[in-house]
Amino acid sequence: MVAVCLVALVVHAAGATSSVSARSVAGSIALRAALEMIGVPYSWGGGGIHGPGYGIGRGATTKGFDCSGLAEYAYARAGALIGTTTYEQWRAGIKIPKELLEPGDLVFFDSDKATPGPEHVGLAVDAERMVHAPHTGAQVRIDPLNRADLLGIVRVEAGRGDQDL
Repeated sequence: MVAVCLVALVVHAAGATSSVSARSVAGSIALRAALEMIGVPYSWGGGGIHGPGYGIGRGATTKGFDCSGLAEYAYARAGALIGTTTYEQWRAGIKIPKELLEPGDLVFFDSDKATPGPEHVGLAVDAERMVHAPHTGAQVRIDPLNRADLLGIVRVEAGRGDQDL
């Protein structure tokens, strides 16, 4: 609660509109948390609400995040539990059109057309970039979000998701 109030105060003091919605505050907190993890190694199955962690399979010896672990951690910091997999996270908020994208929105990709649903998730930095844990051997980083396999965008509001913290 203190973090939400602090972000609202900072946004107001910076000259932004005095009407800061809960969703933009939650997205801002989640985005900041994800950006703080830039440089953390990718670990398949790694990470979660408590931060970087050892993964499974090929990620078992690396402490870090996979894509959904990073998203889960970031939104836990914002006060929302969104689930541990891209499939759960795809249902953790409201689908929005790309034109309404805000920083912190979850961006989903369908990189395997043979299986239904999203295989990858990142957090929008702005309309052109995302922060994500891309793949084994890489680190959390910022990359373009305009890709041919973009499936959709989900906005998680404070207090939404699977349950509150």
